[in-house]
Amino acid sequence: MVERRGRSHAFEGYDPISTALIIVDMQNHFVAEGGLSEVPIARGIVANINALVDTFRATGGTVVWIRSTMSMEGRGAWPMFFENFIAPERVRDARAGLMAGTWGHEFFSELDIGSGELVIDKDRFSPFSPGASHLDEALKELGIDTVFVTGTMTNVCCDSTARDAMMLDYRAVMVEDANAARSDEDHVGALSTFISVFGDVLTTQEAIRALHVE
Repeated sequence: MVERRGRSHAFEGYDPISTALIIVDMQNHFVAEGGLSEVPIARGIVANINALVDTFRATGGTVVWIRSTMSMEGRGAWPMFFENFIAPERVRDARAGLMAGTWGHEFFSELDIGSGELVIDKDRFSPFSPGASHLDEALKELGIDTVFVTGTMTNVCCDSTARDAMMLDYRAVMVEDANAARSDEDHVGALSTFISVFGDVLTTQEAIRALHVE
């Protein structure tokens, strides 16, 4: 990748004012102990996400909390996914666990969520997928041209979000130790493909330094 690109990182220099931190699916359903789709490692990235949130607040960047929100009928029922990739006996619980007003839908309690920060619901893996949310419109209104993607899972919703961002001409960055998957293989495989052709990968501390805050 370095030989083809000619440098270690795709992008150089970040203006916090035109950069958004995207935090994907850090909800009880995925993060909390006992969540139906629990990713235990996701609890280990909370401190890094909170550190990045502090940095974005201090530098004037934008923080966006993305929340998977499903329903029992209509578009939010997403039959293509739930009826083909989830066992029939689990479909109802899988949908219900991400419905508004449920424990699973709530953000994990240890996350530092500011009262004035954007919370955007999505009904597909990527909030940039057509019709999934209004994230693209919200970012464009704010003059955002760069996104740092964090959350869970690295190789599913986070990867989908970051790839779609690049395809919409955002500079897309995945923060390696602020993303979580169910295995190291899934995590590293997704990041390796992403950095080769879709965007950049930084650690939390590299991201903080890039935004000029120690």
